[in-house]
Amino acid sequence: MTQDRDSTSRSGRGGAPDPGGTSRTRRLGPPGAPGDPPAGGGPGGGGTAAARQSAVGWLVMLISIVTAVVVLILVVYIVFVAFDANTGNTLVHRISGWADDLAWQFKDVFQPRNHKIEVTVNYGLAAVVYLVIGRILVALVRRIR
Repeated sequence: MTQDRDSTSRSGRGGAPDPGGTSRTRRLGPPGAPGDPPAGGGPGGGGTAAARQSAVGWLVMLISIVTAVVVLILVVYIVFVAFDANTGNTLVHRISGWADDLAWQFKDVFQPRNHKIEVTVNYGLAAVVYLVIGRILVALVRRIR
């Protein structure tokens, strides 16, 4: 899907496209649109390019899922602490252990007197940092395409 630029200023021939192919064109639409030459240069498309694009897509999805799970664990722990969840409960105990491991250096960044505020601020900070790092990784991996 291409659109010829107006070649009046260059060739003085009105709006007719240059039959010799010297006029510049710009692409409209996403890459891989109908009419585009196949990627990879060979007949039948670009197997390597398509495989790389597929691998990048899977990697982006994996990074996004891992980031979401990590942030979810930290947020659920914050909710458990805020609402005084039963620490004898197996689920609460397991989430607490995972959150403690994930919050490694962030557990004592801020030390207010109230334990609930301390957990909310410090574990919330860890969740934000994980989210930002995950988004940066996704952006970097998408540039591989």
